[in-house]
Amino acid sequence: MEIKISPSMLASDYANLQTELEKCEKGGADLIHLDVMDGHFVPNISIGAPVIAAMKKVCTVPFDVHLMISDPYSYIDDFVKAGADIISFHIESDSDTDKTIDKILSAGCKAALAVKPATPVEEVYPYLDRLSMVLVMTVEPGFGGQSFMHSTMPKIRQLREKCPDIDIQVDGGINTDTVSVAGEAGANVFVAGSAVFKSEDPAMMIKTLKTNARR
Repeated sequence: MEIKISPSMLASDYANLQTELEKCEKGGADLIHLDVMDGHFVPNISIGAPVIAAMKKVCTVPFDVHLMISDPYSYIDDFVKAGADIISFHIESDSDTDKTIDKILSAGCKAALAVKPATPVEEVYPYLDRLSMVLVMTVEPGFGGQSFMHSTMPKIRQLREKCPDIDIQVDGGINTDTVSVAGEAGANVFVAGSAVFKSEDPAMMIKTLKTNARR
């Protein structure tokens, strides 16, 4: 599987978003991870479709939009228009999973399902034939800077055994050490926030994360 790094803009300098996006683009990022939070599904509130649309105008890297919201179905069109290339939403959300996946795909986007640390990965199995990616949260969703949960690795192994060819993304606490742990378990798409944006050399950090993931 191709190793991909998706820097999380949640850890970026929001006062200089264009500059931060340029760091990712020049640094070889494969995706841009955009966390959308509604203050209901998770306690925090972050950016919405208008900000993503503005960011899309100054960045050519594909946008990986992670909806941590209670009713993703009602907002799919907004995020497609804003420039999302892949949209992940939580199986724990209130929206009908089948209908939400269908809406994403009919709009021309790739669909992904996300699961919280306590959610059995088997819950995504009925939908795998329509998904481009499964996002296994390695922290509780809602805030950046949390510690990586090693207890989520068996879910990744289980999913990789079932689906050798699907992208498996991990989000939360990814650094130069934990990227190796998740990679060994079978993940191939890594969301990295603080590791990239707090680094003195984001390009080198992205390269190092890829190298360590392959180990």
